[in-house]
Amino acid sequence: MQSPTHYRIKRYIVYGIATLFLLLFPFIQINGNQLFLLSFDHKQLHLLGTIFDIQEFYLMPFLLILMFVGIFFMTTLAGRIWCGWACPQTIFRIIYRDFLQTKVFGLRKRISNKQEKMDLSTFGAKIKAVCAFLIISVLCLVAAASLMFFFTPPSDFFAYMSDPLNHPILLGFWLGFGLFFILDITFIQENFCVYMCPYCRVQSVLYDNDTVMVLYDYKRGGAVYDAKGMKFDVAPKKQDPNNECTNCNACVRVCPTHIDIRKGMQLECINCLECADACADVMGKLGRPSLVMWKSPASLDNNGKVQFLRFKTIGYVVILAFVLIMLLFVSTTKETMLLDIARDAELYEVRANLAVDNSYTMVFNNTDSQPHEMYFEILDVQGGDIAKSLRILRPQEPFMVRAKEKVKKVVTLRTNEPLNEGRYDIIIRAFAVDDKERVFVERKTNFVFPNHSKLKD
Repeated sequence: MQSPTHYRIKRYIVYGIATLFLLLFPFIQINGNQLFLLSFDHKQLHLLGTIFDIQEFYLMPFLLILMFVGIFFMTTLAGRIWCGWACPQTIFRIIYRDFLQTKVFGLRKRISNKQEKMDLSTFGAKIKAVCAFLIISVLCLVAAASLMFFFTPPSDFFAYMSDPLNHPILLGFWLGFGLFFILDITFIQENFCVYMCPYCRVQSVLYDNDTVMVLYDYKRGGAVYDAKGMKFDVAPKKQDPNNECTNCNACVRVCPTHIDIRKGMQLECINCLECADACADVMGKLGRPSLVMWKSPASLDNNGKVQFLRFKTIGYVVILAFVLIMLLFVSTTKETMLLDIARDAELYEVRANLAVDNSYTMVFNNTDSQPHEMYFEILDVQGGDIAKSLRILRPQEPFMVRAKEKVKKVVTLRTNEPLNEGRYDIIIRAFAVDDKERVFVERKTNFVFPNHSKLKD
């Protein structure tokens, strides 16, 4: 027989693991880099300890595809399981309503009745309510800071917040998220899950008859609602003495989104299984299993066996595996340094000796973990022969670029040979002087040569 607290204990364990993961994840580093960080300040993406510059944000589409396809897969497999078992909104509501208001301050009589309002009839109760509000407010600000850690490293966040007036944008985002969390947990409550969360609307198109969800066994318990969703005037026991539902409404009172699971699958259901535990408690006293189960509709006609492997779920797994392999492959092609090349507004300059100069602004970005002396050379595009006629006028010596930093250089290329008028494609190969074969990057640009009449002028 199912234990009355079977799901609740497991759910609390998952809550603890999810909370620790979200709080500790931003502090985990590999070689001094974050596991995941999308830094708008430094224009970098940290992924599994590897830093990708803004020019390498082509990885983001793969991450977004993984996230959305993962959500689709999870929903198709187990319904709105994220909402009831790992969503921070649900976790904070449990902390605020069930722990602080009910267990600590006794403002509610029992956690099994989510419909009951707080008793604020005495001054002492009002003080307790304020204390509970202040505690959850502090926790919400901590959660908001933890969210900011995914965009600003903890070390930077604490350094910036030690001087908040000089970092008003970061302060505004932190307090903004914190105030929204406070408003959501204390005032909006589960209305966010019902009316505001977009996941609530998406889930219905992802469900099928094999999706695991919270179900009421009307065959054993008896029908409470008709096919149109209207409640019967006659209770199940009065319809048929063999119906097991006692109409105690324990499943209704315990529901955080205020629905009656006996009505069937509803968008508001977050798969928290509070109703399953409540029914198991009541039916356990009668020596019978719970009438509310976590099963798929098809499994009710298949001896309770849920079919997890089916075309849709296998398809999602194949897509996830393919995108993950592509992400790993693309991430291994990360360049060991980066180079941006911008042409000056003036395409060329003709000198007194009929030499032609082209100027560029180049940004050398050392993405390696070690400092390097950088320099570059000119290569021909396949089939070209312009490189041998060009020489580097400046800079003429290698220059130091520290790890994770950028250096901007004005580069001038010169030719003394009379070339044909036009644009010549060339390749700039930048490299680390001390590790030329490993740390290098190639970028295509062009050299412009003017009309010969301009040379005579």
